[in-house]
Amino acid sequence: MNPHPRSKLGPAGRLALTQAIADGLSQKAAAAAFCVAPATAHRWWHRRLEASDQELGSGSWLFDRSSRPRRMPRLLDPVLQERICECRRHTGWGPRLVAGATGRHHSTVWKVLARHGISRPKRGPKEPANRYEWPCPGDLLHMDVSRYWRFERPGHAVTGDRSQRSRRWMDPATRVGVDYAHAIVDDHSRLAYVELHCDEKAATVTAFVQRALGWFDQRGITTRRLMTDNAFSYVRNRSLRELLEGRQIKHLRTQPYRPRTNGKVERFHQTMAREWGYGVAYRSHRHRNRALPHWLAYYNERRPHSSIRGLPPISRVHNVRGRES
Repeated sequence: MNPHPRSKLGPAGRLALTQAIADGLSQKAAAAAFCVAPATAHRWWHRRLEASDQELGSGSWLFDRSSRPRRMPRLLDPVLQERICECRRHTGWGPRLVAGATGRHHSTVWKVLARHGISRPKRGPKEPANRYEWPCPGDLLHMDVSRYWRFERPGHAVTGDRSQRSRRWMDPATRVGVDYAHAIVDDHSRLAYVELHCDEKAATVTAFVQRALGWFDQRGITTRRLMTDNAFSYVRNRSLRELLEGRQIKHLRTQPYRPRTNGKVERFHQTMAREWGYGVAYRSHRHRNRALPHWLAYYNERRPHSSIRGLPPISRVHNVRGRES
């Protein structure tokens, strides 16, 4: 049995404490030397005296004993415990529903389920991380959109005043719309391009992709593949399909309900929200939007990226073949 997490002495310390007493030190002096109470020294010394030869040889007397009482006359019959466990396994109900089905109090049912280790359903096995990286910039671009609500004044998160929140929540004057942050992230370099728009319609998406491809072209990145989710403005967008076909760019789609397939841009949206969207207190959404180009330039050119050994994304664009020192 493992030592108590709050105990000051582990098995080695308890052995040293009792050995000091066996060598002639008094229990009070040994307790002071090991910074424990005299009662602790008394307990472990007598635990050593009462231990059998087998316990002394194995060292089992050095570990904490179970706090479970020796006699439990009110313990539920094993047959009734198995009936409660079987109901839990068959239905998946919680303690209260199982208590109603078995005629026992819900606290009794909870103790039985906890004792047998089935009070909580077992989690399924976690999928292993699927990490990949294309060898060159432009081999694959990830695209996605995120929403940021507009506001005319700081809310309670900044001011701490919640008195006006409930009255003005449904006021049309306070509901001023949403800004859609369309983002494209390069798989190899993590270089990002972002624009804010008032919608995510097909025409907006196509115009955004066209400008983003030109932005990457200016930095010497030739796009070969573009990955998106299965949103209607991506998969049913004729103008986007014609744009990609004209530039010989392959359109890849993520698996349905699997955002991890497009994980690099999903992770970029988390970083952007934490550092730009909600990490700074803005006076209005217009001030927030004006700060986006400055934060994006910092992200691409100076911010260290942990997945590329602490270098900024732009460093992987200038040194594609690794010839620069």
